[in-house]
Amino acid sequence: MGKIRTPFFRIVVTDSRKARNGLSIEEIGRYVPGQEPSIMEVNSDRAQYWLGVGAQPTAAVEAIFKVTGDWQKFKGLPGTEGTLRFATPKPAKSIAYEAAVKAANDEPKEGATTMKKKAQEKLAAKANPVPVEEVVVPEATATEEVVSEPTATDVVAVSEPTTTDVVAEVPAEPVTTDAVVETLETPTEAAAE
Repeated sequence: MGKIRTPFFRIVVTDSRKARNGLSIEEIGRYVPGQEPSIMEVNSDRAQYWLGVGAQPTAAVEAIFKVTGDWQKFKGLPGTEGTLRFATPKPAKSIAYEAAVKAANDEPKEGATTMKKKAQEKLAAKANPVPVEEVVVPEATATEEVVSEPTATDVVAVSEPTTTDVVAEVPAEPVTTDAVVETLETPTEAAAE
């Protein structure tokens, strides 16, 4: 019985005149040698009954009975407890899951891993925001010439009472070329008339 490289044996009571793999009278145990320690399960009451009515165990079954202590019990020898070793029971998966969740909750929220330098700077900037003063950009007058195209943002230096300078970005007001032309032409037309 079993699969390739995974043996599994049944301990059965059968008539000696029948075929080895033929019909058995009763199954009284099993033996699985592929694990450490090997699994040997024997129904001790039924084994004692069949040994008592004259059943003769094979050499392999007799060795299993000696390990489980059934042979010593039948013969009246000391050591009826046997030398069978049992595997330690595995913990339930739910217990392991609960322990993992508890360990995850106990971990520190920040600083558990090393962040990149830019990520640290961003985190520090979010934690300590710098107050920015609003700066009003004066509009162009009629006498000033527009030299370059206006940009989306202008950079303005703001001096604070401390010794450090803070650079703040202030969005510029969008200026269209039509508005510039109108502001330039309107005062000159008024002056000409």
